Amino acid sequence: MTCSLIITTYNWPEALELVLLSALNQKELPDEIIIADDGSKDETRNLIQKYAETSIVPIIHSWQQDKGFRLAHSRNRAISKSSSDYIIVVDGDMVLDENFIFDHLSCAQKGVYIQGSRVLLMDGISKTLIKNKKIQKLSLFSKDIKNKLNMIRIPLITKLYCYFENKKLKGIRGCNFSLYKSDIYAVNGFNEEFVTWGKEDSEFVQRLYNSGVKRKNLKFSGTQYHLYHTEGNASNNNITLLNTTINNNIKWCNNGLDKY
Repeated sequence: MTCSLIITTYNWPEALELVLLSALNQKELPDEIIIADDGSKDETRNLIQKYAETSIVPIIHSWQQDKGFRLAHSRNRAISKSSSDYIIVVDGDMVLDENFIFDHLSCAQKGVYIQGSRVLLMDGISKTLIKNKKIQKLSLFSKDIKNKLNMIRIPLITKLYCYFENKKLKGIRGCNFSLYKSDIYAVNGFNEEFVTWGKEDSEFVQRLYNSGVKRKNLKFSGTQYHLYHTEGNASNNNITLLNTTINNNIKWCNNGLDKY
């Protein structure tokens, strides 16, 4: 089974560099890394090119013109460029534990959406990591960290958690998930009607549920560290799009992946 790691980004090259460093420091490397870039400026392009020239893993820069928030477009474009069987998606502000790829692949199943968790880094420690441009080993005793339980890695317990299926939308986060590419294509990827932040991940997963895909949570594995930034709130239009998918048992979005 081949694997593509997709990293979303928009004009935060300092964070993206840390994520790339952690991706290239994996005990089990992906077959390719695709940067899903929602219109970043040349600083990001130059950074990606620098790493692509020296990386033993192919790094593909999937760029689109900046026309506002178009994360669904960006993800679909990147997925269409993937040559792998399996897709792992993270955000460009998520520093990965060295076992991250291995943990996702260990739980991979066709017809299953794997949802991971995140450790929250506060402002101070995030700035330190970015300033040093170094993947710092963090522990349960480190300061300025929330969700510390998600730092604990116990693969045996992970396997036990993966016996349980879940069809709820609570805890759906696009910053840490994986599934077979064929399952993504079966629902036509992300709905590009979402052009503001919020609920685009939940709507995508709801269509997966409607098509028979199960959710399993990656607990005590697949650790990632979220660099601090402020977050927004979902618009009423996005909530309406999600509710329409739920109420009408929609499996396929018309404005999606097939255009690529």
